[in-house]
Amino acid sequence: MKSITFLSRNRYFVVAALSMVMVRASYCKLMKPVIPGIANYFGTKCRYEEVNPHLMDNILFVNKSLMGPPSPDCRAVHLIAVIRHGTRYPTVKNIKRMARLCDLVKAEATGPDWWLHDIKNNWRMWYTEDMDGKLVEKGKNDLRHLAVRLAETFPSLISEENLRGNRMEFITSSKHRCVDSIKAFQEGLLQHWDVRGVGFKHYVNDSLMRFFEQCQRYVEDVENNKTALKEVEVFKSSVEMEEVRRRMASRLQIPLSQITTDLVEAAFFLCSYEFAIKSENSPWCNLLDEVDAEVLEYKNDLKQYWKRAYGHDINRKSSCSLFHDLFRRLDQASYDYRFGEVTKAVSIQVGHAETLLPLLSLMGFFRDETPLTAENFSQQHNRKFRTSWMVPYAANLLFVLYECSDGLRLQFFINEKPMTFPKINHSAPLYETVRNHLSDLLDGCDFKKECELPRVRPTKTEL
Repeated sequence: MKSITFLSRNRYFVVAALSMVMVRASYCKLMKPVIPGIANYFGTKCRYEEVNPHLMDNILFVNKSLMGPPSPDCRAVHLIAVIRHGTRYPTVKNIKRMARLCDLVKAEATGPDWWLHDIKNNWRMWYTEDMDGKLVEKGKNDLRHLAVRLAETFPSLISEENLRGNRMEFITSSKHRCVDSIKAFQEGLLQHWDVRGVGFKHYVNDSLMRFFEQCQRYVEDVENNKTALKEVEVFKSSVEMEEVRRRMASRLQIPLSQITTDLVEAAFFLCSYEFAIKSENSPWCNLLDEVDAEVLEYKNDLKQYWKRAYGHDINRKSSCSLFHDLFRRLDQASYDYRFGEVTKAVSIQVGHAETLLPLLSLMGFFRDETPLTAENFSQQHNRKFRTSWMVPYAANLLFVLYECSDGLRLQFFINEKPMTFPKINHSAPLYETVRNHLSDLLDGCDFKKECELPRVRPTKTEL
């Protein structure tokens, strides 16, 4: 009898243990990965951590083997950082799109999937129009952490001494997300140095950081020209985009006619914003797979290519004022170095993706031999022009002037990775070599000349 009781109890414990194993196994299957499978395709809405995955383990880690001087005998004498603002809320335009999608899915979508049940019963539309592109707390941290990493990388330049000596300059776009970003950068420095009672200044300069608004030819020929983005409009009706619509309609079990291209993009945005702002793998991410994400990334890259980069020559030329200002600062530092101490050690400039892309294009970075068009998506899988890599939130371009034994050298970094200047086969060429290579732009590229509209001559009429 005792043996029977013992076996019964054993069987109970075995069954219980097996049940726990099965529950855990099923739970593991149901658990969502922390990072959405499509996170690398978010373009200008990409997190900085996707570009630098090592920061997920240690947000303050500096790879000194990559970020070090060209050689041990080199000393950094000047730094210019052109930085995109940090993570932000969606704009009103996208908030309205997202709200329309949310209403449609909650009212019309059917199906047994857990993520759809989660959207319909648990997720609420929390984005409001008053958010309109404002910097979020994650965005402030983007800049605070970047400040600390740059201070660790260039301690002789980004230093408390240079701050107190007024040898660091801070410039920003007038947009609140940029002003808040530069303030967050300054906060990061103060926390890093454990300094109190030191005041920072910053200067708003839209001529430099929002040059595109002041280039009349750009505004007329691109910004306000409905045909300037015709490649994007054609791609919206492409076979690839139609397939994305069909797959999304099928997942939601909603008639295809109700799933517009705008709503497909809204799903993409919802996934990207939930992840960038809250570090959540949202149930909305399940509306799209990696094939869909590649198509949507290309659509967004196509827009940036034709609106801000190589698509139209004026896109690049609109950044002439910023380009000349950068080299004016480098020239001044070069002059000061030869005749004494460099007056300004650091310039931190905060703008937009729309600030960085034209400047990168003007200098020839990420240029593909074949232009991006609506028809060649399948040939562009290995393209250089990929905004997810180029201008995520807190993207940064660093120009570092070094004093070396053989002269002044210029090193260029994009998102804390060294880059060679196009057609210059050296990671840190002599400064004069860079100037000679860019001489056509330095001697030309006149902002006023490039951006002024031609005067319309009145037509002669017969009396």
